[in-house]
Amino acid sequence: MCGIAGIIGPSAASPKTLAAMTHRLAHRGPDDKGSWIDAEAEIGIGHRRLSIVDLSPAGHEPMVSDSGRLVITFNGEIYNHAEIRADIDRQGLTPGGGWRGHSDIETLLQAIDCWGLQPALRKAAGMFAFGLWDRQDRTLSLVRDRFGEKPLYYGWVGRDFLFASELKAFRDHPAFDGRLDRSALRLFASRTYIPAPFSIFRRIFKLLPGCVLTVPAEAAAHPLDEPPTEGRNGRLRIDRYWSYRDVVRNGLADPITNEGDALVELDRALSRSVADQSVADVPVGMFLSGGIDSSTIAAIYQRASSRPIRTFSIGFEDSRYDEASFARRVAEQLGTVHHEQIVTDRDALDVIPSLPRIYDEPFGDSSQIPTYLVSRLARSEVIVALTGDGGDELFGGYYRHLYAPRLWQHVSRLPLWVRALGTPLSRVPPQFWGRAGRLLSKHAWPNSGAKIQKGLRVVSSARAIDDVYASFLDEWHFEASPVLGSAGGECRWDLNIGSAAPDEARMMYCDAVSYLPDDILCKVDRAAMAVSLETRLPFLDHRVAEIAARIPLSLKMSGEQSKAVLRKLLYREAPRELFDRPKAGFAVPVGEWLRRPLRPWAEALLDEQRMKNEGWFDAGAVRRRWHDHLTGRRDSTPAIWAILMFQAWLHEQQPPARAAA
Repeated sequence: MCGIAGIIGPSAASPKTLAAMTHRLAHRGPDDKGSWIDAEAEIGIGHRRLSIVDLSPAGHEPMVSDSGRLVITFNGEIYNHAEIRADIDRQGLTPGGGWRGHSDIETLLQAIDCWGLQPALRKAAGMFAFGLWDRQDRTLSLVRDRFGEKPLYYGWVGRDFLFASELKAFRDHPAFDGRLDRSALRLFASRTYIPAPFSIFRRIFKLLPGCVLTVPAEAAAHPLDEPPTEGRNGRLRIDRYWSYRDVVRNGLADPITNEGDALVELDRALSRSVADQSVADVPVGMFLSGGIDSSTIAAIYQRASSRPIRTFSIGFEDSRYDEASFARRVAEQLGTVHHEQIVTDRDALDVIPSLPRIYDEPFGDSSQIPTYLVSRLARSEVIVALTGDGGDELFGGYYRHLYAPRLWQHVSRLPLWVRALGTPLSRVPPQFWGRAGRLLSKHAWPNSGAKIQKGLRVVSSARAIDDVYASFLDEWHFEASPVLGSAGGECRWDLNIGSAAPDEARMMYCDAVSYLPDDILCKVDRAAMAVSLETRLPFLDHRVAEIAARIPLSLKMSGEQSKAVLRKLLYREAPRELFDRPKAGFAVPVGEWLRRPLRPWAEALLDEQRMKNEGWFDAGAVRRRWHDHLTGRRDSTPAIWAILMFQAWLHEQQPPARAAA
């Protein structure tokens, strides 16, 4: 994993600007740095390296192709690069002077030079974001991996076109003006993250996963106010080289209906992915929460390893949020060398002041705190860590996948006057509904009272299954946005995989193309990169995803149980009893902290006069949600935390961020 940056335009001739941008990404690549500038063509690209494969100078970037035509700055890993290199050698396309080293970047660059960009991308299995300059055509290609594991921002500042791994690099351009996009802020308030292709800043965007953005040299002089769409956009062009929508549709059309066959295919694909992703020239370990996803990856990893693998987990003093004992038992069962840290509330709270710097734009998923803590723990022993992220989206692991379709099935049959009863019932405090849920089901999940309370509001207002789904993810669903002057920026969801697709599959697809890249993967990338740790996600090998898409819902969801086929794979390596418990997630008691130790901090950021002076939020609406949270009438932790994260981020901006005209 590394940090990349680049400039097309007049400033490219100034090494100082490019050096400043690249230096801002030093945490992503502390081992080496480099730049390549063509002042005549007005192009400059920079790189910060975290050395993982081929630690020698032969892996230095930016790297020029053997032909001299292409220059690349790359972030990520190509896991099957040895296979690709062998194909190149068999076809007699080995570089003229022979291979310089054994880096995956050299392999990819030669593949692109020989076969073309799109064919090389279709062969590559990996996580990546890169910039590729074609010296002959004078075009820049920006590329992002299939699921969006690696970040890539681009846009216009002054008279230049810029790209970088993180937004902080843009701030070091002398013409950066820091104007915010209210529509993006509205999306943030609803989702607690800013979805691609938007960013918090005007004229700066995120490249969507699975896409190539082609930028000619003259594009710097023609900025866009709105993010480009697929196809030609003036002088730019976006092409999709891989579509998860097509993968899901093809999987539904060609399912693996036999459970035995599904288990064989899934085991084969995951084993190959774990084997590929555990290769590095530096120490490797993995995060282990004790849940289904990380335990499955750990079991496969340990099964293939000739020695005990290293696993890492954190726990909390509060037993309601502590899963360290589960991870410890799984580690003992699998025989890993396990590292564990029990953190106090103070340890977690001490991370909060660093979050605006780590996450670079407003980010409101409070599990960012434990993700950073476990990354820091792992970095003390290893430089690469595998994770179990992606399993929920591919195998139906979220409660909404199970319960939203069932809820709508029952609600849609009720007369409107009966549904209307949900409104008064939703005013009953969540503590009551939490106790009721625990009495009714041993599988009641953490914070179930707040979820039941939200469900009752949905009952009274939903008109379609899409409303039910949105209610799980939109913190202001059925309410006016708290963001002032934010016409547009509606919180819409892409559930389109065909009208005949099951609702559960539609939700899983939508999560995989929105919530996964823009929340989960962003959270993991920024937390790990803050401590110079590379994370790898075996579930998101595209070949695993293609098998998962062919496994029907009947094998993924069984009664009250999600991820059934994944569980059966895991139970071959570890006993079922270790996992017979409700899904907890990677949570911390932020809602309670806001009522007690964090209350003074929160009150200062949510001061009514302060919010009025800043002009971003409807102070009255925010204060009402804050009051309901403090009194226990309504758990508004995600909504309030997101606003607090924006306020804290805003306070850190120097020069102060301004509103877009």
